[in-house]
Parts: sequence; structure tokens; C-alpha cells
Amino acid sequence: MQTSLTPAILAKLRKQRPYPAVTLAMPTHRRRPENAQDPVRLGNLVSEAERRLDADPLVTKELREDVVGQLKSAVREIDLAHAKDGLVVFAAPGEHETWFVDRAVPERVVVADTYLTRNLVAADAAGRPFRVLSVAADRIALWDGRGDRVTEVTGHGFPLTRSLEDPDAEREERIGDLPSTFRDEQTRQFFRDADRALAGAPASGAHPLYVTGDPAALSLLADVGTAAYGAVQVPFGGLAQAAPDAVAKAVAPARADEAQRTVAEALADLDRARGNNTYAAGVDEVWQKASDGRIHRLVVEENYRVTVRAGEGHLMPAEDDDADAVHDIVDEIVESALETGAGVAFVPDGTLADAGHVAAVLRF
Repeated sequence: MQTSLTPAILAKLRKQRPYPAVTLAMPTHRRRPENAQDPVRLGNLVSEAERRLDADPLVTKELREDVVGQLKSAVREIDLAHAKDGLVVFAAPGEHETWFVDRAVPERVVVADTYLTRNLVAADAAGRPFRVLSVAADRIALWDGRGDRVTEVTGHGFPLTRSLEDPDAEREERIGDLPSTFRDEQTRQFFRDADRALAGAPASGAHPLYVTGDPAALSLLADVGTAAYGAVQVPFGGLAQAAPDAVAKAVAPARADEAQRTVAEALADLDRARGNNTYAAGVDEVWQKASDGRIHRLVVEENYRVTVRAGEGHLMPAEDDDADAVHDIVDEIVESALETGAGVAFVPDGTLADAGHVAAVLRF
């Protein structure tokens, strides 16, 4: 079972396979009672794939038995008790692999000479890594996050802990000079130490950072250091010693706001491209620009797909049962864009209705 997409793995998955290469995709469920339906739906998808292979005149009996055997082997290896939000299964002659993804995927069966990888790319983009720094007067914790999960970093100086017992507190109380917890010098030094640890943590500047804590703690961190400059502040205390699920839940609204800002930025880029004559829209035009390596940023609706046939430099609509058709040209556009170094942004369905559901900012 694969869960982490890297550029090398994606390049391997994109390679052309001997026909038929089958992709199964379906939403899955993490909890009962909803997950009781997942084995049945998976079995139905495998049956649908068998039916299509059996009816395909290009698939010999030997190839059919090979690929169906690969699909059934994949199913036997899947433990749906550990399912996430989506499942993708790849099977071709002599090989198979399965993926759980932190994102719901549309239910599909695709038979082609390449695997359908867009669901993995979209899930990977949505699961952009992030970090959470949870600050309190006695403990400061760092968390690595991806999707809706976080794990605590243990190393690089984290977690930082200290006792709040002050040996001078009794004397200070006698003379009426007991300072606030977040104003005493020991706490300020504790937060300076955390700032240095954060600055030295690997990849600390590469991922979005969310900082949680009481307002006074957030203010102190901003006052004594710079490593968390530009971080999204989440005024939610008590998380420095909380369970991972509580931390992930606390930052979820801020992450959702960030995702909306990312969509807004992508749409603003498209608007600027219109004014600069570096804009393309619609599957036919965007496909041509992707083939020429001209796309700087591709913006596509998450579940948009269309079956086409290519002819004389243009795309023509085709039926799903057309053996000579490309069954998801959008997946090929995404792959072409990535191969030429373009950025890819996925937006909610319907966002690009006026642009034909897919658009691009061009390099020239």
C-alpha cells in the first residue's frame, strides 16, 4: 500500500504501460458504519473492470487473465480497516499497486495504456505539508502535519519543557513584585530558546506554519523572536500537551481559510493573464499549450474529465466506449504540465464553468 507521492514515484506511474492498464478509483470511509459499504463497492468496481476487459477486442484471453489476476491480488492486499478518504488501484500486465489518499475521489474504472494519476496529484496538492508550533509557559511543541493528521516532532530541541515553580516567588510575593507568567525573564528566555530551535529545525521555512497558544503566549513569541514571522496565529490554548487529533482539529479552520486563499490567488492569476494575453481556456486550447510546454500555471476543476479523440491538432468529443479515444485528456494535460515544470492548482467543481472547466497562465 502506497501513501506518499514523490516526483520519482509519480514519474514511474506516468510511464506508458502495455495495454490494458486499469485504474480503479473510489471514495472510502474511515469509520463505521459508513465503511461497511467499501468492500462491496470495491468488488463492484473489479467486476466492472472484468466486464470491460472481456468486451474489449484488443484484450486477449491471456492479457485479461493477467490483469484480472493483478486486480484480485491487489484487492486481497488492501486492508480497508485502515482506509482514508479515497482508494486508487493500478493494475497492468505483470504489476499492480494500491494507494490510500487523504481525499475523496470519484468512483471510476479507466482502461487505457497509462494509469490515471490525477487523483494522486490532487490529493498530494491538498495534503501540502504544514507545521504547527504550540506554545505554553511550561511546554512548547512542534508538529509535522499533512492532510488532516499531525505528528509531534521529537528532536532538534523539541519539545521544550520547564517547571513553572519559581524559587524566588515567595520573596517576590512578600515585596509585592510578582510578575505575570508571560512577562518574567525566565519565560522570555524559554520562548527565545524555542525561537532558535524553530529556526534550526529542518524545512522550518519550507512549509506553512500555524502557531497555537493563549493570546499572551502568541504575543510573547512575536516579541522575542523572528522564526515564526508570517505564521498564521491560532489563539487556542492548551495544545502544547494535547493529543495529535486535538491539534489537527484546532488548526483545521485556519487551514481551510488558507486553501480558499490559494484558490483565490489562482483565479487572480488567471485574470491577470487575460490582460497580459498569456491566457488559455477550454480543454482543446489548454491541451495544445500543454503539448507545446507553454503552461506556467494550470488551473483545473477537481473532478472535470472528458473523453476525446485527437485529430489534426484538435480534440473532438468521443464516447467512453470508443477504443481509440483518450478517456481522460485532463489527466494527460496535468501530466504534461507537471513534466514541463508548471504549477498545478485544483479548484472546486464549477469554479471555472465560464472557462470550460480548465484554464492556464502561459509562459509566453
